[in-house]
Amino acid sequence: MIPDASPSTIPADDEPALRRTPSQKRSRERVEHILACATAIIQEKGSDAMRMSEVAEKAGISIGSLYQYFPDKAAIVRTLAERYNAVCSECIAAELAKVTSLAELRDAFAVLFDVYYDMFLAEPVMRDIWSAMQADKALREIDLQQSRIGGQLLADVWARFAPDTPRAAIDSAAFLIMHLGDCTMRLAVSVERAQGDQIVEAYKRMILRDFVADGPGGGASLIDISGVRS
Repeated sequence: MIPDASPSTIPADDEPALRRTPSQKRSRERVEHILACATAIIQEKGSDAMRMSEVAEKAGISIGSLYQYFPDKAAIVRTLAERYNAVCSECIAAELAKVTSLAELRDAFAVLFDVYYDMFLAEPVMRDIWSAMQADKALREIDLQQSRIGGQLLADVWARFAPDTPRAAIDSAAFLIMHLGDCTMRLAVSVERAQGDQIVEAYKRMILRDFVADGPGGGASLIDISGVRS
């Protein structure tokens, strides 16, 4: 299943992946069909093996029609990546919206990481696209932007429960947490399931243990190591 895109999660100053943004229902349906066919090919062969001519053939359109919407294979991968990232951002925002205390924030973070992990285990296409993004500089920027978006969502909630901590410190730590989480997830889904489960649990223990020191004697926290101290 291809998730719906969320424009609010896509940087406004980036060039759109789609060459022509469809305005009519028929055109939008064609784009969705193209992406569904590309997803099926990626699931079967991987993104590296996907060819534009193969996508056009599977979609039942001419290669020229395909190029009207997507200038190259990277544009297809980017569109799918943006959509999966949008789903992840929506999950983060929805879970964090329920938080009313620092303890609940910790619990929500643990739940979110488990949900994130389950999503990637259930969607092989997401894992393949994620791998493809690491080999392309422009696509890596999308990955980095997603860490910033997730970090901002986390920081906005975190700051409510740490009013005496400089916001710059919270922003830096939250970005670090999310980016390390992405790196952890990539590693976890690249190894055997049992080892992946252990990696995920180790990451959660590490983050939750240092998720803001609980006052005097609480020990060093990610706020402390972010380089900005109160």
